[in-house]
Amino acid sequence: MPPAVALPSYRATVRAEWVDYNGHMRDAFYMLLFSLAGDELIDLIGLPDSVRKERRRSIYTLEAHLNYLHEIKEGAQVRIDMRLLAHDVKRIHLYLEMFALDGQRAEPVAASEQMLLHVDTSGPRSIAFDPDVAARVRELAEAHAALPPARFAGHVIGLPAVTRRHAT
Repeated sequence: MPPAVALPSYRATVRAEWVDYNGHMRDAFYMLLFSLAGDELIDLIGLPDSVRKERRRSIYTLEAHLNYLHEIKEGAQVRIDMRLLAHDVKRIHLYLEMFALDGQRAEPVAASEQMLLHVDTSGPRSIAFDPDVAARVRELAEAHAALPPARFAGHVIGLPAVTRRHAT
C-alpha cells in the first residue's frame, strides 16, 4: 500500500455477548462491526448526525457481502480498514477488512463489500450527493484508486455447476 494513502479505520473489542456456542464471535456481529465502521466513513465524507438531520440525508446499505476468514474470540481487539472501490453520483462501493490486533496474523479475519446509497429521508428516495459530500467522496476514491486490488471483492456466492451423467 502506498504510504501516502491513509485508510479510514474503526477499532473495537469483541464483547462476551457477541460470542457463540463455539467460543468465537457470532457471524451477525461481524456485520455489526462493519456497519459501525461504515458510520465512521459516513462522518468522514461530511454526513455526521447533525448534517444528516439538518439536510434530511442519510446512507442506506443496499447490499452487503461478508467473507469469514478466521475466527476471533472474546476480548480480541480488532481494526477495520475501509476504502472506496467506486462511486457514482449517489452510491458508494465500499470495501472493508477486519484485522485482529493480537499481532499473530497479518491477514484479515473478515472482509465485507457493500453498496451504499445516498438518500433523501423526507421521501425516502435516492438522491445525488450534495456537492460538498460528493467532493469528499471523490477525493477519497481518488486516493484509494492507487491501492492494490481488494482481495476479497467481487466474489459471487454459489455452488459449482454439477455435470450430470445420463444413462445410455
